Amino acid sequence: MTTDTPARLLQLLSLLQTPREWPGGELAERLGVSRRTVRRDVERLRELGYPVQASKGADGGYRLVAGKAMPPLVLDDEEAVAIAVGLRAGAGHAVEGVDEASVRALAKLEQVLPARLRHRVSTLQAATTPLTSGDGASIAPETLTVMASTVAGQERLRFGYRAADGSKTRRLTEPYRLVSTGRRWYLVAYDLDRGDWRTFRVDRVSEPFATGARFAPRELPTGSAAEYLRRSMYWRQDTYAVTVTFAESAEVVAERLPAWLGAPESLGERSCRLRAAVGDSVEWLAVRLATLGVEFTVQEPAELVECVREMGARLSRAGGGASGG
Repeated sequence: MTTDTPARLLQLLSLLQTPREWPGGELAERLGVSRRTVRRDVERLRELGYPVQASKGADGGYRLVAGKAMPPLVLDDEEAVAIAVGLRAGAGHAVEGVDEASVRALAKLEQVLPARLRHRVSTLQAATTPLTSGDGASIAPETLTVMASTVAGQERLRFGYRAADGSKTRRLTEPYRLVSTGRRWYLVAYDLDRGDWRTFRVDRVSEPFATGARFAPRELPTGSAAEYLRRSMYWRQDTYAVTVTFAESAEVVAERLPAWLGAPESLGERSCRLRAAVGDSVEWLAVRLATLGVEFTVQEPAELVECVREMGARLSRAGGGASGG
């Protein structure tokens, strides 16, 4: 019999979070209490924000249903390990859709994982090769979780950084946001040594360290971290100025494009144009455009135009079509 009320509530919550309806009698038997106690515990869970639904009948079944807000979850060991492994695999390769929110979730989960489960997560990830991943440089999930924790906690972050020319420096920053382009992770932060905003490629970061020093967030020069990253890429000499038109509405294209590329401008009911600055390879951008499922035409740069033509010719030959010239 579970006499400790908090422990019993956690056990009850864990049972209710399985996708089934629990008869009141079965819950009482599992918890070693009376049905009246089960009813009182259910009311306590409701007061805490858990939407527990009761069905009428002789046995009075209970189930946890979707509410207006996401209540805290109670995970058993196997569930916690499975979620951590999945988030780590996605975060380490900057897979599109695995954004800062996912990294924050991983940081929260790993912070409370017991040592034995943390070891299981590391062992499983080391022994697993994901079938799909981003084509950018891989990143240690621990690097992202440290950064995400400092972003959420408004805590100064110190790290080593390797620039494009290979030079190495130590940076002390006020981290603002992590941004995933679908190929790489970037940190947007205020660089205290240089007294200005900077973007850092996370795959070039080493030994990130949360200093414990809190800071009041500064106002970013642009409306969002994604917009700041886009502009900073435009200022770099190795950046391509891209212009692409799509045979689809701006709303549809915007839903499918990565946010950091910016929003397309409408040219009509089923036509829009994207102007963007891209610091990644034109090959990657060509593949990304081809997977949008929308007809498009590249105006510039010439490197992207040529890349799209060559890719089209290769795909045509692969499909048994006319050979490319």
